[in-house]
Amino acid sequence: MNAVSVLEPGEGALVDTRLIAPGIRCAGCIGKIERELPKLAGVASARVNFSAKRVLVRHDAQVSDAELVEAMRDIGFEAQPVSNALASEDSETRSLLRALGVAGFGMMNIMLLSVSVWSGAGGATREMFHWLSAMIAVPVIVYAGRPFYTSAWRAVRRGRTNMDVPITIGVSLATGLSLYETLTWGDQAYFDGAVMLLFFLLVGRALDAAMRGRTRAEIGALLSRMGRSASVLQLGGSAHRVAADQLEPGMLMLVAAGEALAADGVVELGAGVIDNAMLTGESAPEGVGVGDVVHAGAINLTGPLQVRVTAAAGDTTLAHIAQLMDEAGLSRSRYVRIADRVSRLYAPAVHSFAALAFAGWMIAGAGWHQSLVVAIAVLIITCPCAMGLAVPAAQVVAAGALGKRGLLVKDGGALERLAEVDIALFDKTGTLTLGEPRPDLSGLTNEAKSVALALAQVSRHPLSRGLSAGLLAEGVIPAAVTDIAEVPGTGMSGNLDGARAALTAVPTSGSRLACVLVLGDKHCTIEFRDELRPDVTATLSAFAAMGIECRIISGDRSDAVAAMAARLCIPGDGGVSPEAKLAILEALKAEGRRPLMVGDGLNDGPALAAAHASIAPGSASDLSQQAADAVSVGERLMPVALAVRAARRTMGIVRQNFGIAVLYNLCAVPLAIMGAVTPLIAAIAMSASSLIVIGNSLRLARAAR
Repeated sequence: MNAVSVLEPGEGALVDTRLIAPGIRCAGCIGKIERELPKLAGVASARVNFSAKRVLVRHDAQVSDAELVEAMRDIGFEAQPVSNALASEDSETRSLLRALGVAGFGMMNIMLLSVSVWSGAGGATREMFHWLSAMIAVPVIVYAGRPFYTSAWRAVRRGRTNMDVPITIGVSLATGLSLYETLTWGDQAYFDGAVMLLFFLLVGRALDAAMRGRTRAEIGALLSRMGRSASVLQLGGSAHRVAADQLEPGMLMLVAAGEALAADGVVELGAGVIDNAMLTGESAPEGVGVGDVVHAGAINLTGPLQVRVTAAAGDTTLAHIAQLMDEAGLSRSRYVRIADRVSRLYAPAVHSFAALAFAGWMIAGAGWHQSLVVAIAVLIITCPCAMGLAVPAAQVVAAGALGKRGLLVKDGGALERLAEVDIALFDKTGTLTLGEPRPDLSGLTNEAKSVALALAQVSRHPLSRGLSAGLLAEGVIPAAVTDIAEVPGTGMSGNLDGARAALTAVPTSGSRLACVLVLGDKHCTIEFRDELRPDVTATLSAFAAMGIECRIISGDRSDAVAAMAARLCIPGDGGVSPEAKLAILEALKAEGRRPLMVGDGLNDGPALAAAHASIAPGSASDLSQQAADAVSVGERLMPVALAVRAARRTMGIVRQNFGIAVLYNLCAVPLAIMGAVTPLIAAIAMSASSLIVIGNSLRLARAAR
């Protein structure tokens, strides 16, 4: 969906609209859009996803897509709503690849001709090679340079600059000077440098477009796991097929065995086993019964189910995960702000350096030809690609690596905050534990299991749901219990061949949970335990190895929290209210600590928002997931520790990238101003600096291990 209604505290209803802007090239573009677009009446904020070339605009519902597109055009960027731009993006990618192919063909042939010139060819031979180079280079530069010329013209036409302006000036001057040299039988021509510059710039943009296409494909593959349609039960008892995007909350879906769910919902009739590996990452099928929540994309493996739709289309859990993936590049971290300030000054600084270099060499008596060559080299060599890629390249690679391990990062700024944490606070139920009471069925007879399933599958009590799931997982068939009724505060009761059957929860101490099954004059106790996540101990050890203190703060009973804290050998506080959690976080921050909060409950939302960094499990409430910086999908807790480890490595790589970019400019710019660099060498050096930054960032592909 293109727009989703949201409600901000103290504001009216706002909507989110996503635009695609292929002209976003650097951190300066990010800063320009995020500063200028909110100046439009009705626009609250704008956030740029650098890697996806997308802009998330939060605005009043009265502001139309056309107005947003026009505002983007006034800033200097062509844009379209996401829903209209996918074909345009594919067309752009094909156009870039064609331009790249033309530039590559031209570069190879011109370089072959240049070898003879470099080898000492003179006189008529040199002139012939210059003319041949010109005949190849001019049409190649005109065709392959269109992406840069178009972008530069749009910016200049609106009285603005971007990184394509000095590139266009540099290529145009190099081409014009080379043509002049060829026409006047001069010794030097720079067709090879101009074409090589375009080739390497196009390589970067084609790779960028391909990465965006790959991201779109991954998101599309994820969303394709949802059923494309569903059978909906009508009031008269008939059913008809409805497309997934036409489903609405309240509809009753009939889900046959082997069918993928097309929407989120609650099981109203039937019981069976579903494959939910797509969402949880767990390969073991899960039993579901009446009252259980099921999600779009899950596959019904056994009997038919009737599911009441609670969320459809773009509101499903799967769609929200896809949205998180799409927005992983949104960032306003400290490092991006630094890059913003640098890139904002880039064009004026480059033009000033080039002008001063030209004037200085003219004053020194070098003549306009040599002075212009130096100015061209300065324009080319100072392209800020490395600086612009320093942050987003590292963040995108790290976010992708974490996504493969089951942790979805909402924005690059979250990685910066995660890298700084020095204490981790965990909620108990649903965070350290699975949040699902699981029964011990070892002492039950087959008859008791069948009766227990018949009673439990029609109850929404947490123990009943846990018992039903456990029995279904064992393949138990429910007994023919009749007259089933649920008495609030008492439990389930019914009749089996004239004998009374009942299932009742009983109070226990500590962390134990239990219920009693009664069948005639016989009864048995079924014990439950909310099990720890399978890798809690390993996760806490990983935090300890990083020097991060761990602690439990939970609203659960103090005795239950104390027992778990003792078991895990970490401090723990129970009976902690949401207000108390906030007070603990504020006290830690007042001490200079940077706490990480990991929680899942509705009552954890304020703490997740207040913490220095926060992570919510995939099973968490919607509020908790919205408040958290990242969401961990599946039963494992280790992605939380991996996120901190990967974030630290990412920030290290970001600092290295900045160092590379700064060192490159400190070395390259003086050499260019001194005339020690030709336009060809400038093109090679500029491209090499960007490739080094990208290569350095790709080391993060294994950051989540």
